[in-house]
Amino acid sequence: MKLEFINALEEIQREKGVSKEILLEAIEAALISSYKRNFGSSQNVRVNIEEDTGEIQVYSQKNVVEVVEDDTQEITLEEAKEKHPNYEIGDIVEEEVTPRNFGRIAAQTAKQVVVQRIREAERGVVYDEYVNRASEIITGTISRVSKGLVFVDLGKTEGILEPNEQVPTEEYIHNQRIKAYILEVKRTTKGPQILLSRSHPGLVKRLFELEVPEIHDGVVEVVGISREAGFRSKLAVKSLDENVDPVGACVGHKGSRVQRIVEELSGEKMDIIKYSDDPGEFITAALSPSKVVKVMTSDKDKAARVIVPDYQLSLAIGKEGQNARLAAKLTGWKIDIKSETQHKEAGSPRYGEEEKAETAEALENSETDLTEENSPEEETAAVKDSPAEADLKNLGEENSDKETKEEADQGTDQDPDQDEDPKDQE
Repeated sequence: MKLEFINALEEIQREKGVSKEILLEAIEAALISSYKRNFGSSQNVRVNIEEDTGEIQVYSQKNVVEVVEDDTQEITLEEAKEKHPNYEIGDIVEEEVTPRNFGRIAAQTAKQVVVQRIREAERGVVYDEYVNRASEIITGTISRVSKGLVFVDLGKTEGILEPNEQVPTEEYIHNQRIKAYILEVKRTTKGPQILLSRSHPGLVKRLFELEVPEIHDGVVEVVGISREAGFRSKLAVKSLDENVDPVGACVGHKGSRVQRIVEELSGEKMDIIKYSDDPGEFITAALSPSKVVKVMTSDKDKAARVIVPDYQLSLAIGKEGQNARLAAKLTGWKIDIKSETQHKEAGSPRYGEEEKAETAEALENSETDLTEENSPEEETAAVKDSPAEADLKNLGEENSDKETKEEADQGTDQDPDQDEDPKDQE
């Protein structure tokens, strides 16, 4: 072992981040194996490497006992005291047994073991670095796409984006830079395996923490997130400072903050709502952008019936039930959405065939009537302002005129004999 080798270890430490002490421990363990294999020794030995000079010493170790049963492992107290008078029973006596040509043999035999230990040490360093970063965002470059798996170059190692963690509306291209959520870090025989995700709701939360200082500082808290990756996400937030508007802080000036997040998520729609401890208000906000007339809740089943205007029913439910589904995930309530017409036809909601009078009374008391918030004049103005709703109104007037005309035609086509005077018939 030469001094140049020690210098090489220090260079490896600088370039690969592997501690020189770890490498020396690996080399010492390899040299012990090499000594026993090449010199046929079964005795306990210790290898010492001088960090300053790179010199190697091999020491045999024997236990001090009263009666020797194995002379390769044990030594009597009398023999030990001949070497040093301070030895007692139970001590370990060391004696240098370094072979004359051990340096050359050790270098040849230990080379493969040392390289393997270096690789293991490097993997351990990478694992320790990333295991504490789980549930965080990391930026990488797509190195390759193979059999549905997307491999992301993270610098010291590679992350894997599995098919079930990919967003169906996204296309992954070689050399594309992406942000991903660290889902899990596993230790394997081939090194640490880092599983990434682009569809996890945690990605949305971390992106808001990056873009919104109020969330990062803890002034605004993200209460919950429901997400259908690639299509729409709903984010419930609340402010711990009454002077800070949580929704406005997340949206930013002219929507600048939320727009950057939408761009990062490839155009995924984002609904930011204000959290409320009142279930009725929370459910109403969660169903935005739909308007809500009334919310009736049942704490027993944690179910709610939501009444919306007839023209808002499809908007409240959403495409393929998406809006209602995300609202239910966000609030944790079962939500049954009915139009005003359907509610009148169905009558009062029942949450069980044998519901008692007390439950019905509690249900009535828990109604959250939002009619006061939206007066008839405001609703009328909203209909006039909405082109789609104006078209519905015009269509209804055309149908009404058509029905009136048909009734008039039917009156004209009646049998004349029915109008004749009975005397004329005689």
